[in-house]
Amino acid sequence: MKSWQIELLYDGECPLCLREVNFLRSKDQGRGLVNFVDIAQPDYNPLDHGGVSFEDAMARIHGVKADGSVVKNVAVFREVYEILGIGWLYAPTRWPIIGPLVDRIYDFWADLRLSWTGRSSLAEILAQREKGMCATDGCALPVTSGVEGKP
Repeated sequence: MKSWQIELLYDGECPLCLREVNFLRSKDQGRGLVNFVDIAQPDYNPLDHGGVSFEDAMARIHGVKADGSVVKNVAVFREVYEILGIGWLYAPTRWPIIGPLVDRIYDFWADLRLSWTGRSSLAEILAQREKGMCATDGCALPVTSGVEGKP
């Protein structure tokens, strides 16, 4: 039985992502309601986290609920904030006009976050990670797929 209600898959090399994660950790107050998973760690395995590939997790934020269902984009923040008792902060994102606007702003941010934070492109990060994984495990688990042996 899992003690957490949702896993938050985040990029630990993104300074803005870390800022949000640190805020959310402070709101969790050690209760363990949220399992924070740094996808940038070399041992990140999609099979352990709802099948969310490294590539998908880098492109958009994902969460995995305790029942195994996967949520992504702004819905992740809605879920996490609600679980932590501060759902009122994201409640307006459920409203008819504000919700779609926030979704578009998030899509815009997600598409540009790597360049805005001074990072390499997603393609370059994937290539570097793939190269590193091949050196350590012979490429047994590609970073672009949650299924072993399928690129």
